[in-house]
Amino acid sequence: MELETSVYRPNVAVYDSPDGVEVRGRYDQVFAKILTREALGFVAELQREFRGHVRYAMECRREAKRRYNSGAVPGFDPSTKFIRDGEWVCASVPLSVADRRVEITGPVERKMIINALNSGAKVFMADFEDALSPSWENLMRGQVNLKDAVDGSITFHDKARNKVYKLNDQVAKLFVRPRGWHLPEAHILIDGEPATGCLVDFGLYFFHNYAKFRQTQGSGFGPFFYLPKMEHSREAKIWNSVFERAEKMAGIERGSIRATVLIETLPAVFQMNEILYELRDHSVGLNCGRWDYIFSYVKTFQAHPDRLLPDRVLVGMGQHFMRSYSVLLIRTCHKRGVHAMGGMAAQIPIRDDPKANEMALDLVKKDKLREVRAGHDGTWAAHPGLIPICMDAFSHMGNNPNQIKSMKRDDASAITEEDLLQIPRGVRTLEGLRLNTRVGIQYLAAWLTGSGSVPLYNLMEDAATAEISRVQNWQWIRYGVELDGDGLGVRVSKELFGRVVEEEMERIEKEVGKDKFKKGMYKEACKMFTKQCTAAELDDFLTLAVYDHIVAHYPINASRL
Repeated sequence: MELETSVYRPNVAVYDSPDGVEVRGRYDQVFAKILTREALGFVAELQREFRGHVRYAMECRREAKRRYNSGAVPGFDPSTKFIRDGEWVCASVPLSVADRRVEITGPVERKMIINALNSGAKVFMADFEDALSPSWENLMRGQVNLKDAVDGSITFHDKARNKVYKLNDQVAKLFVRPRGWHLPEAHILIDGEPATGCLVDFGLYFFHNYAKFRQTQGSGFGPFFYLPKMEHSREAKIWNSVFERAEKMAGIERGSIRATVLIETLPAVFQMNEILYELRDHSVGLNCGRWDYIFSYVKTFQAHPDRLLPDRVLVGMGQHFMRSYSVLLIRTCHKRGVHAMGGMAAQIPIRDDPKANEMALDLVKKDKLREVRAGHDGTWAAHPGLIPICMDAFSHMGNNPNQIKSMKRDDASAITEEDLLQIPRGVRTLEGLRLNTRVGIQYLAAWLTGSGSVPLYNLMEDAATAEISRVQNWQWIRYGVELDGDGLGVRVSKELFGRVVEEEMERIEKEVGKDKFKKGMYKEACKMFTKQCTAAELDDFLTLAVYDHIVAHYPINASRL
């Protein structure tokens, strides 16, 4: 008699999934309240309806990259000139979000959500994207936390401090940022393929919260979103269709959902009118995502050795191409009747050095005054301690909730493609290479262990800083650039970079301490970051390239047969 072979299948609970949906993330009873059959069914409907459109949009990105790598540069599309020249406007801004003078941002962590909603900011952008390491645990706990925040029941007991956190009576308006179109969600398979990450983030949050949000936060509108990483208006068109599909499912009025788009890629600056046009029933403006914008400038011109950036600390809003982008965004938004949001203040209060703290806060004040005087309607802060300074700067608006009607910036009509592409001025130094390396490795080490928002050298860093550091190192190595700011004639090479990596790893170990260095993932992060910087071809996104390292499929012992 032949023995029957069998595979051990552990007796584990599984999520109640509809046909064609397989959840491969760890089972948790709390997560199961989010991952209901109905909610997963809604996500699956979105995936099936829009996956072809998303694939096409991503192929268009690859085609654009091939053009840029062959010598082309981005520019205004002649075929959509009628949209840019037209006199249309977006739907009226809901009163509940007319005043957005200061917005705070951060990951969808429980304590962060409470502190941010209580911070005194007008808006809190809860982030599933660059400020979050997208592990299964982080994503699902984030959905649970947001559901509790929307229904007002969220609390957090900090056992170390024996302190209970809960919401104040007055809280900021909640916006949610899902991931970009390019990121998959490997823990949820739909028809055998990983789901699109942003459709999971959006779908689960919308399904569980739209009714309560409209009642408590949106005054009949909402939910509200931030949309990242777009490169073309066709991507905005997909989002508009997703919103319409969600509104139809929920039985709410068209135009209830509202979103602000981050203009944080170089190609998108030439598509601002077109992006607003596609989202005109659902738009509440554009935002200057300036760190990612710098990353995108390097990435777009990766094959253009005549367009190398100086040290990244020198690429600020004083550079002509950055100033042009900001002013054109203001003009475009105000012409179309929506908010033009300013950029991030990433500084963290420096408690142990009053003089350094005063200098840092003075930089924030000057930056925010520049924004409000230029015509921005609001700005971003990464830390609650910066909100009073930002509020004070934006008191320049007086009693007006925004500057949409008062600051038209018609002078920006003269801005050309050349203005938006002008090569930034400044020097390149060994310290610039060192800083990129030191920050990139430390950020990646934190990301691999579950943290996507990381305090480094008195700044709150997210994935954008690691991306700038990576692509700039790659470009400097690729073209053997001269470190002209040091006056020694040294050129960047793989050998020089290798020595820099060794020395910076020693410095990191000294700064964080041997124990933390040993327990952390610094060595793994170092290998990954070094590989990225020295690769023959530049990966589009660091977070996509290393994503598999944080994917954890369950049940671990289940058969693959």
